[in-house]
Amino acid sequence: MRRLLLAAGLSLAAPATADEALSGGAFTVFESGRAAFSTMAPALPEALHRDFAHGRTVFNRPWLAAPSLDERFTGLGPLFNRLSCVACHPRNSGGFAPEGPDEPMRTMLVRLSVPGADPHGGPKPHPAYGDQLNEEGVPGVPGEGRAMIRWRERRETLPGGEVVRLRRPELRFVRLAYGPLGADALTSPRIAPPVHGLGLLAAIPETDILAIAAENGGRPNRVWDAGHGKTVLGRFGWKANQPSVHQQLAGAMLGDIGITSPLFSGQNCAPAQEACRRAAAPPQPELTAGQLLALETYHLGLGVPARRGIDDPSVRRGEAIFAAAGCAACHRPVLTTGPHPWLAELGGQTIHPYTDLLLHDMGEGLADGRPDFLASGREWRTPPLWGLGLRPVVAERVGLLHDGRARNALEAILWHGGQAKAAADAVRRLTPDDRRALLRFLDSL
Repeated sequence: MRRLLLAAGLSLAAPATADEALSGGAFTVFESGRAAFSTMAPALPEALHRDFAHGRTVFNRPWLAAPSLDERFTGLGPLFNRLSCVACHPRNSGGFAPEGPDEPMRTMLVRLSVPGADPHGGPKPHPAYGDQLNEEGVPGVPGEGRAMIRWRERRETLPGGEVVRLRRPELRFVRLAYGPLGADALTSPRIAPPVHGLGLLAAIPETDILAIAAENGGRPNRVWDAGHGKTVLGRFGWKANQPSVHQQLAGAMLGDIGITSPLFSGQNCAPAQEACRRAAAPPQPELTAGQLLALETYHLGLGVPARRGIDDPSVRRGEAIFAAAGCAACHRPVLTTGPHPWLAELGGQTIHPYTDLLLHDMGEGLADGRPDFLASGREWRTPPLWGLGLRPVVAERVGLLHDGRARNALEAILWHGGQAKAAADAVRRLTPDDRRALLRFLDSL
C-alpha cells in the first residue's frame, strides 16, 4: 500500500486544512448529534427563516384523508406509502431495509415499470400499478399490495481473517389488489436517501459535471423537466432521474403520500383502479404553491454537518488510501458551486460532498434491470458521502446502497462492481490496519 500511495503522489498523513472540515462551505453546521441533518445552515438569509420553519412543518406533519378538521394538511392518498416525508426520512437521514419478510417496508418502496419508455423517455409505468407500489389506501380504496424482502447471504473473508456477510434482497409480492404484476414487470426496491445538502448539489454547474464525466467515464442522465417542458441534466435520485429539488419534492409528495401540487396536479391512479379514481376528487392541488416553495426552502436551507477528527493520523492515512484505491475518481472530494436560480447564498461555495452526480455501471451484483431515462439497469448515480459517519447517530438503523442491503461502509464497498470493481478489489487487498484507517476516514465524513 505504501508503494500505491506514493505512486499516486499522496502523503501517508498529509496535514489537514481548516477548509476540509467545512463540508458544505458556508452551509456547514457544527452539529454532530441527532439533529446533524436537521439544522438550519448559518448562511440561509434571515428573510427565509420563516419559510424554512414552514417547510419543516410540511416535512414533518402527517397528512390526513378528507374530510378532516385541518384543511392545510388534508388530501392524503387515495393511494400512498406513508403519511409524511419524515416517516421515510427519519430525522432527515436515509432509510433502511426490513430485516426479513415479517417486517414491513417502513422507509423504502418498490419502483415499478414495464419494458419501453413513457412519452418523455422515462420508465413506462406498469399498466395496473403505475410507477411504484403504493401499499396503503384511504378508506374505500384498497392498497395495491405488499412487497416483502427475503435475504440471500454469502460470506467473504478478507486478508487478516475478517469475515464480511454480504446480503442481497429477493422480492416477493403478496395481496396484489389488481392482479399479478406479470412476467415483464421491472421492479426495484429503493430506500429513502438523506436530504441534507441538496441545494448545494443543485448549484454545481452543468459544465463542471460534464467535464468530470469526460475525465472519469461517468455518464450524465438526461431527464424530463416537467416545469420547463424540456429534457435537462438529471442530478437527484438513485439514478439521477430528477432534474431539480423542486421536481423531486413534488414527485415524492405525489408518489409517496398521494398529494397533488401545482407541478403534478393529477392523482396517480392507474386506469384499472376505479376506486382510486372515484376518490381523487377536487379541490386540487392539495399542496399549495406556497407550501411547495416552503418545503423547497427547507431542503435548500438545511446545513451539512462538518467533518470530525480530520487531524487524526489514522483518518489522514485512510483518506490517502481512499484516493489511492480510486474511490475519489467518482466520490469527488471537492466541488465548487455556481449561481443558484433564486438562492444566491448557495453560489461560490467550496464543498466536500464526495459525489460526481454521474451515472456509473456498478456491475451485475447491484443491477436492478430497470432503465430510467438514459440510465441502464446496471447504472447508479454516485451517492454523496458527506454525513456518512453520522448516519448511525442520527437514525436508529442504517441502510446503504439503493436497496439498503449494506449495513455499513465496508459491505457497501465490497458490492461495488463494473466500473468500480478495481477500487473495490484494491480495498479487498488492504491489510487489516489499512482497512481500519479507510473506515475511520469514512466515519469522519
